[in-house]
Amino acid sequence: MKSRETLIRLKKFQVDEKRRKVAQIEAMIAEFDRIAAELDREIKLEQDRAGIHDPAHFAYPTYAKAAIARRANLRRSADELKTQLDDAKAMLGEAFEELKKVEMLDERDHAREKAEENAREQAELDRIAALRFGANGAHA
Repeated sequence: MKSRETLIRLKKFQVDEKRRKVAQIEAMIAEFDRIAAELDREIKLEQDRAGIHDPAHFAYPTYAKAAIARRANLRRSADELKTQLDDAKAMLGEAFEELKKVEMLDERDHAREKAEENAREQAELDRIAALRFGANGAHA
């Protein structure tokens, strides 16, 4: 049983690690989305300040061009992270299923041990009752 307990602890650790990885990727995606939204606002402000909204215009603000490129990179990175997130969630699901299987085996073993213990106790009680009944029956 000691090895089963160790295996359960290992599986729980693996689930926790995969859960942390999922949370980390989700946080990175959220941060990239937040920065991209902030860049959207900065681009709009720069375009409004310059009065030019067409990036192809010769006088389009350089900062707005750079911000557009950075925003595109952030969105591309967020999309790549979403693929990684899907993979990490699948791995988390697999790790969770493995943990549940080991826990179910452990519960089944504990239930079997408890049933065996109850059967031994009942057999002992039956033996004691038979001795008493045999002793009382002999005196009756």
